[in-house]
Amino acid sequence: METPGLVVHGEVAHFSTALRSLVNNPLYSDIRFVVGQERQEVFAHRCLLACRCNFFQRLLGSEPGPGVPSPVVLSTVPAEAFLAVLEFLYTNSAKLHRHSVLEVLTAAVEYGLEELRELCLEFVVKVLDVELVCEALQVAVTFGLGPLQERCVAFIEAHSQETLRTRGFLELSAPALLPLLRSDKLCVDEAELVLAARSWARVGAAVLERPVAEVAAPVVRELRLALLAPAELSALEEQNRREPLIPVEQIVEAWKCHALRRGDVARGALCRRRRGTLPREHHRFLDPPFK
Repeated sequence: METPGLVVHGEVAHFSTALRSLVNNPLYSDIRFVVGQERQEVFAHRCLLACRCNFFQRLLGSEPGPGVPSPVVLSTVPAEAFLAVLEFLYTNSAKLHRHSVLEVLTAAVEYGLEELRELCLEFVVKVLDVELVCEALQVAVTFGLGPLQERCVAFIEAHSQETLRTRGFLELSAPALLPLLRSDKLCVDEAELVLAARSWARVGAAVLERPVAEVAAPVVRELRLALLAPAELSALEEQNRREPLIPVEQIVEAWKCHALRRGDVARGALCRRRRGTLPREHHRFLDPPFK
């Protein structure tokens, strides 16, 4: 009776190196892509992409006709990120960089490459810093990446003041900003948070060509105006007359907290102190400070 066969393995490194040499190599390629805003031409091999990724299997499903096939245009993915995706499909490994990992992550999510997505997520967490965290939070919110969103929010809670000064903060969408403004653990005073929200709304208003108050509407309710001292609230009210940002009734509710000075009104989340809230005389009427 013949004995069962034995599977033997050659050197993986040699195999991987050989396949890596085919990435963006016109030799034997039968498919061309034009990728990114720069419209860079990228060469690939139809059978390899189709067997490794369902997205490309659907995209390249029809047989190419006679003659030179037209290139496949993928304008939304940057060339560097697309080449990283190809490297992973060819070799099951990829070299990730801090400056482009979020673009690779976005492509991995859109192309359904779960293993590459997880590798990107691990890398993002390792390199997360003040300049990257808001961009990472935006990607996490956009694609429903809950664990990454939690890590980003926790990082911002610990580095609140530095993060509020970044360009990435000003470019957050309203859904990405909301979990930050709802957090009790932000290490920033409410007065500074109001200023940051105004700066954010101004940038959005300029980009979207809409009024500041309209841009701010989805998030401004999360500002805890009752934490401000009366003089600060008066100054805010005056500025709000010149440049509307906060609904008048929201400012009125904050004044009620000052006028009543008792617990009933001051029990809501919008009167609760954050980790970075600076003490003020009227705070003794509010809930205990954050611990």
